[in-house]
Amino acid sequence: MIIGLGFQHPLLVGLIGICLLIFLVVLGVRVVFAASAIGLLGLVELIGWGPAAGVIGIVPHAKSTVYALSVLPMFIFIGFVAFHAGMTSQLFDAARKWLSWLPGGLAVSTVFATAGFAAVSGASTATSAVFARTAIPEMLKYGYDKRLAAGVVAAGGTLATLIPPSAILVIYAIIVEESVGRLLLAGFLPGLVSALVYAAIIIVWAMAKPDHAPAVPTAQWGERFAALPPLLPIMAVVFIIISAIYQGWATPTEAGALGAGIVFAVALFKGTGLRPIAASLMETAKLTVMIFSLIWGVTLFVRFLGFSGVAEAFTSWVVAIDAPPMVIMICILLAYAVLGMFMDAIGMLLLTLPVVYPAVMALGFDSIWFGIIVVKMAEICLVTPPIGLNCFVVSAVRPDIPLPTVFRGIALFFVADVITIIALLAFPEIVTWLPDLMR
Repeated sequence: MIIGLGFQHPLLVGLIGICLLIFLVVLGVRVVFAASAIGLLGLVELIGWGPAAGVIGIVPHAKSTVYALSVLPMFIFIGFVAFHAGMTSQLFDAARKWLSWLPGGLAVSTVFATAGFAAVSGASTATSAVFARTAIPEMLKYGYDKRLAAGVVAAGGTLATLIPPSAILVIYAIIVEESVGRLLLAGFLPGLVSALVYAAIIIVWAMAKPDHAPAVPTAQWGERFAALPPLLPIMAVVFIIISAIYQGWATPTEAGALGAGIVFAVALFKGTGLRPIAASLMETAKLTVMIFSLIWGVTLFVRFLGFSGVAEAFTSWVVAIDAPPMVIMICILLAYAVLGMFMDAIGMLLLTLPVVYPAVMALGFDSIWFGIIVVKMAEICLVTPPIGLNCFVVSAVRPDIPLPTVFRGIALFFVADVITIIALLAFPEIVTWLPDLMR
């Protein structure tokens, strides 16, 4: 307990709060509950019951009524309706017919199908759940190794964190007060690079172990072209979102609403019943409430850290380190890799960015570039044990594939993510080129 111990130094109270939070998260306490409880106790210790009650009543509401956050339910709804309307299976079918001739063609098709679905949905776990139902049965039917089939779906789902519309990029933009549009646009090329590196890893895997990814019958050219028209609604949504962000004729929220309207109209035209639509609305509401609950709970902890002065002290300490800024950046990313083993991506960013971001900016790094890098690190955390939410989702959807098998399947994709991170560190223009065109 912090209350009553009589600490006079706010910084010491803040450090104790951080240690307690890490301890509770490692024990398995939900981030939202651990952060809000420690934030409340820390505020009471630093400023007293009365002012702390005022902060609790005002700050969470103020942070969650930001207009930019209204884009989240739009993006999430698009993904769920697209799934219930059968658009995801059409996406995978088209990718399979065009790419199955490659070594490991079904797995490569899954990567690019998940990338396409990520372009209409910002939810990583939803993407993994959808393709665990769609792609894994197809791969297993042709004799693919379960590790490869499960690993590619878990890893492919993480592309939704980078390729716009990305919910986690929106949250990063709001935390650091950066342009939502520029961040969403910045994620496009890194997301494409990630997909290409995944595909390369799969091809190498299939060539090294052909029995893990047997060859499948290739489609005729007529079948390939016939698979393209059903993709027009998804292509329209992607075009609207990207062009709105790039050309500025609509805000991200307005673009998301237009995309949701298109997908909803197509679902009705295809004869999707009211029950799947209602299920989409309910799943959207659940995921949105989960994200907003995290924002409310973590906001209290962040405000407590603000009163303690931890962020300012950390920035001063980092700037004083006698080492090249890139070395310090790599150390920060390694810390994120460790922290991500015990914490979900959104909670990790909400908790760490108020402390880490000022230090990174003081080192002279670009805000947009750092956002993509740190979100890519959060993406890696979605497939690393012991948390690895995407791996849990795949195993839950496919009970015949045990969780350890899924984790073994993502090992090479973890290597692919490390390669992508190195590329983004070495060539920041991959991130900054598109956003710079908006200036």
